[in-house]
Amino acid sequence: MRIVAPSILSADFGNLERDIKMVDRSAAEWVHIDVMDGLFVPNISFGFPVMKPVRKATTKVLDVHLMIVEPEKYVKRFVEAGADYVTFHHEACADPRATIAEIKAAGAKAGVSIKPATSAEEIFDYLAELDMVLVMSVEPGFGGQSFMPDSLDKVRALRKEIDEKEYDCLIEIDGGISAKNAREVFDAGVDVVVAGSSVFGTENPEEAIVNILNA
Repeated sequence: MRIVAPSILSADFGNLERDIKMVDRSAAEWVHIDVMDGLFVPNISFGFPVMKPVRKATTKVLDVHLMIVEPEKYVKRFVEAGADYVTFHHEACADPRATIAEIKAAGAKAGVSIKPATSAEEIFDYLAELDMVLVMSVEPGFGGQSFMPDSLDKVRALRKEIDEKEYDCLIEIDGGISAKNAREVFDAGVDVVVAGSSVFGTENPEEAIVNILNA
């Protein structure tokens, strides 16, 4: 499977509707929404008020990545605002299983993200309950960082575990992905690629999406 999820963190917020409509007509199947609270990561992005116009502007899958503390307090509201996938950080959650169950009870698919310093093995115990794992290939919180190649070792470990146990769980990667390294990423076992500046920072974003898919 190859899915591109353009991250609207890199979109032009003065022309957000235009950029969302571009994604909507493009070959991308998902829209990635990074939610930051200034606590779990040293940056603040956006929350529920931005979700609603994004949901209205696109029919694509809304892939919400919560980089926030105590995500369990907010998952239901993000689902109500239109999220199809809600991903929270393993490192930010006291009871991952309860949060996974809460996301599913609210009607969305559940994902867990791991930072570069967190091993893939730390989440093996609840892979069976997940719809997706998000491997961060940069430190979460800022766009435009360089890809960390050793993140692919985690992807391979996750791919092996998911395939051997026959879990129904996608692998997503986020950070420094472009057409230049997308093939290596997909070959390692990734299903979903998040792309920010490598899409919105180009003259032809729709073409950039196709180039990533066809890498």
